[in-house]
Amino acid sequence: MKRTVVLSLLLGCLLVVSFPCTAQTDVQSADTVIIDARLVSGAPKALPFPVGGTSPDGHKLYANRRYLIRDGQPWFPIVGEFHYSRYPEREWEQEILKIKAGGIQVISTYVFWIHHEEIEGQFDWSGQRNLRRIVQLCAKHGMYVWIRVGPWAHGEVRNGGLPDWLLLKTATRENNPTYLKYVTRFYGQIGEQTKGLFWKDGGRIIGVQLENEYSARGPGKGAEHILRLRKIAHDAGLDAPFYTVTGWDGAAIPSRDVLPVFSGYADGFWWRRLDELPPNPNYFFTKIRCQENVSESLRSIHPDIDALDDKYPFLTSEMGGGMEIAYHRRPLMSVDDTAAMELVKLGSGVTMYGYYMFHGGTNPEGKKTSLQESQATGYPNDLPSKSYDFQAPLGEFGQAHPSFGALKLFHLFLDDFGPELAPMMPYFPERLPTSLHDVSTPRVSARLQNDHGFLFINNYQRTYPLSEHKNFQVHLKLPAEQIDIPRRPLTIPTGSYTFWPVNLALGRSVLRYATAQLICKLADTNTYVFFAVPGIPAEFAFEEKNGDAIEASEARVERSAGLVFVGHVNPGTGSAIRLRGRNGEAAQIVVLSPQQAQSLWKLTLGGKERLILSAAQVYADGDKLVLLASNASELKAAFFPAPKHSVAGFSDAGQDGIFHIYAAQVQPLKLTAKVEKLSDPGADPPLKMGKEVVLMPDESAFESAAKWRIKPPDLNSDAVSDVLLRIHYKRGHCAHLRGRGTTHR
Repeated sequence: MKRTVVLSLLLGCLLVVSFPCTAQTDVQSADTVIIDARLVSGAPKALPFPVGGTSPDGHKLYANRRYLIRDGQPWFPIVGEFHYSRYPEREWEQEILKIKAGGIQVISTYVFWIHHEEIEGQFDWSGQRNLRRIVQLCAKHGMYVWIRVGPWAHGEVRNGGLPDWLLLKTATRENNPTYLKYVTRFYGQIGEQTKGLFWKDGGRIIGVQLENEYSARGPGKGAEHILRLRKIAHDAGLDAPFYTVTGWDGAAIPSRDVLPVFSGYADGFWWRRLDELPPNPNYFFTKIRCQENVSESLRSIHPDIDALDDKYPFLTSEMGGGMEIAYHRRPLMSVDDTAAMELVKLGSGVTMYGYYMFHGGTNPEGKKTSLQESQATGYPNDLPSKSYDFQAPLGEFGQAHPSFGALKLFHLFLDDFGPELAPMMPYFPERLPTSLHDVSTPRVSARLQNDHGFLFINNYQRTYPLSEHKNFQVHLKLPAEQIDIPRRPLTIPTGSYTFWPVNLALGRSVLRYATAQLICKLADTNTYVFFAVPGIPAEFAFEEKNGDAIEASEARVERSAGLVFVGHVNPGTGSAIRLRGRNGEAAQIVVLSPQQAQSLWKLTLGGKERLILSAAQVYADGDKLVLLASNASELKAAFFPAPKHSVAGFSDAGQDGIFHIYAAQVQPLKLTAKVEKLSDPGADPPLKMGKEVVLMPDESAFESAAKWRIKPPDLNSDAVSDVLLRIHYKRGHCAHLRGRGTTHR
């Protein structure tokens, strides 16, 4: 059950300030990690072919070999995959707003051919297949769109998205006239649906992905086929600033006109084995972009491919936001599996982070088939016929999975500091891990531009615990100086992953380093927010300047060699550190606990950016703030700056540090479903083997299964927007089911 409460915020707010911190040390320990970043990288080179576009009102998007550029400034977009045809149309707008509140800037989506033309010549662009409407809704709420038009898309859809009838007519994924005739018709249909919605028209479609995981070679195939698809797409009106192709699995990447995008998953349902996989290379800092290029010794298997990849900006489109399950293999993903992988990619030089998936869904009903991928349809895996939850940050029914809050912290950071991070080059330690099985060598990188940037530290590996690092310290050799971070060695606990700022400018002040993780800033009010990573003491080091004051009433302040160190900082909602310049400039730093940090939101309401603390799902719709929670006690929100006026339907619950709290006046409501057992189970049917793995049972296998009837209670409450049924199994995984006229097993 979800309760929805809407807060209408009026104009007016308070002013709050918060800043990051830094520190330096004079003594190196025997375990110091040394990173030599004295070699300054030159300006990024131009791509050898034109990329980009200009909107009618003069806004420009383009790229160089290192990063994307928006209106002349480096741009670090965050992309989240959401399949419109796998979600009810009536709920699209709410889900777009949730995705936006989670910090995503670009919604990417497959256009599955079989979802739109399952029967030859009968195109369906209605209801939840209404591509035009989803793009228009994204535009309404300021979201960019990246359409992935295939024709072969995969996405665990039957035939990779190609209609059954097409496979009976011709060979596919090559330049044969019959196939290209049908592709031209399909792209033409997409062009009609999206007419006037591209960047050049003043719309929000900025990217088109062609094909997917395409590695065919030979006459009429490979790069030749990709370039033919690009021409057909462009001629059909699919004219976007950026055209992309996937760059993994031996991809065919033309030398012009398209940008490759890369991927990484913590696990995979497609693996044949049923036990734990070997250590995953996505948890090691490396410049190698293709996961399959990383050898056992962490060296590149194909340096020639790396050399080709280095000519392009490091863009990703399929960093695992979770993982789907297959009948034979069902990996269960944790928050750390997903979040640590993102941190590693940020530290390795990524300049666009794309999730697959960011929002789950449910396969639509087909006219002739179930539309799912299966061994019966010639694919190596049996996938669920309905659920495509993917364990994504936002699940199949829009519910926030635990990873949502953890990933939002990266998105808040990238929204504020992405333009600084994008041009920064990655630098790696002199001593690197020796193999995929090295659990003791510290995993560290730095992204820097001249003397400022960020240190990235990862001590997490899925299913393989890493050793804690005692006496951890980084000796950073910069062009203008050498600095030890932190000033005294500390311990990095097993399972930790974090990043620290280096020489971050805070107005007139310079934060030399901080051993807390930077989240975001309120630029107009000089407010900077960090959170303390468990087991790592939060310390901030500043340059000391005459006439400036650094105040930290509940922390320890020390001065040494022209630096001010603030340590023993207790996380909380108050102002941990105040910076006051002799010119009157002021700033403040807030250091939250991890739990508080994951409940932090940053939204524009009443014409001002505001920090909001709430355990509920939160999104903004104009100047309304919507809270969703299954527990009435979570229907409260703390604001900084606070609204000037009272909030209808909410009571003033007082102050919590710099935040002002408002609590909803909603009575708890408990719902209990009626469960009735209809029949006992019979004998289990025998397992049947496919070519490599066990086959999913057919419908007849369920005739001997136990049968139950679950009846939700009747509900008549304006406070409840949705009802979820949660089932806890004695064996297996729990499920969240919401009725949509479909059958769930």
